[in-house]
Amino acid sequence: MSFNIAMSGLNSTTQELNTISNNIANVSTVGYKSSRAEFAAVMNGGMGGGVEMSTVSQSFNGSNMVMTGRPTDLAIGGSGFFVLEGPDGSTTYSRAGMFHQDKDNYIVNNSGHRLQGYSVDSAGNVQTGSVTDLQVQTGSVPAKATDSVDFAANFDAGASVIDTADNPFDPDDSDSFNSSYTTTVYDSLGNEHTMTQYFVKTGENEWEVHYTMNGDDLGQSETVMFDTEGNLTAPTAPVAIAYDPQNGASPMAFDISMTGTTQYGSDFAVSTNRSDGHTAGELTGITIDEDGYLFANYSNGEQMIQGQVILADFPNNGGLVQVGNTGWAATQASGQPLTGAPGTGTLGSLSAGYLEESNVDLTGELVGLMTAQRNYQANAQSLSTQQQLTQVLFNM
Repeated sequence: MSFNIAMSGLNSTTQELNTISNNIANVSTVGYKSSRAEFAAVMNGGMGGGVEMSTVSQSFNGSNMVMTGRPTDLAIGGSGFFVLEGPDGSTTYSRAGMFHQDKDNYIVNNSGHRLQGYSVDSAGNVQTGSVTDLQVQTGSVPAKATDSVDFAANFDAGASVIDTADNPFDPDDSDSFNSSYTTTVYDSLGNEHTMTQYFVKTGENEWEVHYTMNGDDLGQSETVMFDTEGNLTAPTAPVAIAYDPQNGASPMAFDISMTGTTQYGSDFAVSTNRSDGHTAGELTGITIDEDGYLFANYSNGEQMIQGQVILADFPNNGGLVQVGNTGWAATQASGQPLTGAPGTGTLGSLSAGYLEESNVDLTGELVGLMTAQRNYQANAQSLSTQQQLTQVLFNM
């Protein structure tokens, strides 16, 4: 019986040494979670029968983040796992956030597992009910003609009134207008055009706006009115602008919204000047923000949303079964995964350009290694002593 007890001690200590050694070997593995051997006594009819390793538990405590600067490196701050789908269709969960684009523009890890997330529709709206492989769908974007311009400014209430009868508007005469501002707009071929607005104060709380395109006067003006509090009262609808570039592109037609424009006793200043058109562009890279939104960046300065990374959490993380040093699979003991966008519910946030380090405490593991070594030696000595006693009995 003593032989069996000593052998159980040797076997269990060997398994503990293997667990500790694996922790030490993965001290630099991104997203690795340390394991711990847990033991239980074996009883035979009320008598001690040795020891056995009952389970290997894992610590999912958070660890330090290290900055890498790579836009596809992700770290989770708080609870949650990345959801990955393998080439065989299996689903695994990981804290290791080293991702990159493969040849088909899928977001994958080094093992080729595809990162999962919400898809987007043709209008760029995230479909929260549709989980799929995250992929950059578009390698280039075509040119888009300007449809609208958002413009907001403060007109100087103290500006001098210009007598348009004696001094009619002339874009080449700076005395015929109080201020001006330029906006870049685009035709259907993506060519840039310069639209300039000239602001002429014609009376108290009353202005005229004249428009030129590429220096050519469009012969169009709009009256702008303010109340005594400096709030815009006219125009109440966007101003329609039409222009034929005569360069093979379609005639341009867009609206200028002046919502938010004011007239106060301070210098002329523009707070909003935004055109929705753009030139054609090629894919230059991708970025992922803290909410998990995946954006494709293009050479024309545009960004297009491609999807949103999701995270998963479990009622019992300890019930997950490890399928790799940085991957786990759900079991009946872990419960069903609770998925969602980063930062929602109990799920942590994302940090792009960072990686989560291993949570192995190297000092503690080395101390545990020495303790396990002494336990192994003690069990070996017990086995040796029992052998000597048995030999004495035989000799008698």
